[in-house]
Amino acid sequence: MPGSTGSARCRSRSPARTEPEDSMVGARRILIAGGGIGGLTAAATLLQAGFEVAVFEQAPVLSEVGAGIQVSANAGRVYRSLGLMEAVEAAGVMPDAYHFRIFDSGEILQTIPLGAGYRERHGVPYVTIHRADLHRLLVGKVSSLDPGAVRTGRTVTSFAEDEDGVTVTLADGTTERGAVLIGADGIKSVVRRGVVGSTEAAYTGDAVWRVMVPMDRLPPDHRWHSTDIWAGPGRHAVTYALRGGTVMNLVGCVEYAQWEDESWTTPRPWAEMRADFDGWHPIITGIIDAADRDQCFRWALRDREPIRDWSTARVTLLGDAAHPTLPYMAQGAAMAVEDAAVLARALLRTSDVAAAIALYQANRVDRTARIVNESRANRALFHLPDVAALRAAFAKRDMNAERSAWLFSYDPTTVELVAA
Repeated sequence: MPGSTGSARCRSRSPARTEPEDSMVGARRILIAGGGIGGLTAAATLLQAGFEVAVFEQAPVLSEVGAGIQVSANAGRVYRSLGLMEAVEAAGVMPDAYHFRIFDSGEILQTIPLGAGYRERHGVPYVTIHRADLHRLLVGKVSSLDPGAVRTGRTVTSFAEDEDGVTVTLADGTTERGAVLIGADGIKSVVRRGVVGSTEAAYTGDAVWRVMVPMDRLPPDHRWHSTDIWAGPGRHAVTYALRGGTVMNLVGCVEYAQWEDESWTTPRPWAEMRADFDGWHPIITGIIDAADRDQCFRWALRDREPIRDWSTARVTLLGDAAHPTLPYMAQGAAMAVEDAAVLARALLRTSDVAAAIALYQANRVDRTARIVNESRANRALFHLPDVAALRAAFAKRDMNAERSAWLFSYDPTTVELVAA
């Protein structure tokens, strides 16, 4: 990163402490690059803990695009700690089950029970919510804690760190000073480039369609409130309801040999989406048929190999900036939310910034790498070449037991933080 002296990979750190000592709350200012879901969750958790926070968001207005997000219990516990869980429930849908289905017949291969039983087991519900609605709730929470915390139209272009803090330079030439810089600026992260160097994200071989349809356009027997993975040769689809059950969200992941555009706001011809799912179950084709012809979007999926070091002494990353994750476990946003909670807790432990950052990273690298790798493995599982292969592969798995044992059960607000 040009002019980023602190990005010279300063690695001197004090040993991470795992017991609370002299807290840095009240004496330190935390800078956050990026005002998306991860950045705002980090801002909210840090402000609630008593830190001073400044979020720099390049967009001129705080808003969010995209479609749905699945909020599983591991992320929901963070929203509960922020006092937002009831609002998340009210804005979303609590599906009754998570089904894995065969693409054309709808045959259920496995089920993860959700609904009231899920809430009873995990303490919080499983919620599907529109990304923009969740973003709006986070903006409101951050604003209630500090109306001036978020600065829009401000793009971080470089940073320089020293023994006493970190200075960021913004696109307009101004600078800001803080004790810590958090890169929550996504897969194209500028902060990441300064921490680990330039590592291009590779195209995965999949492009993703998304479309949302008003539920009343669908036949009554197609208005399901379950979350469904439809697995098929070379592609799969995900369907679930949003906004109180008034909208059906469809995401379709299709193997393409090459693809250049990775923006998820780029519309593509409706006929191409319809052709990609020709011969699929009537629920899938019915959603596509009911879609507005100019509201079908497709973008390229890209990711990076997991890394074990995404920090310097005063700069660290979270979410896709640290560990971009394919959406095949619906955990990309959840990992950023978990990161935010663990980082805030680590910074509460000690006034030694380097030790706090090291503690955060040590407690996130293995879990996030597992999510990245298992999400990749699901791509192969969901795209098996025929029905017999799908049945055989799912017969060897117990998705409910697997995910309950280590994924949904994780509580980033209370999990023990252990030094490396």
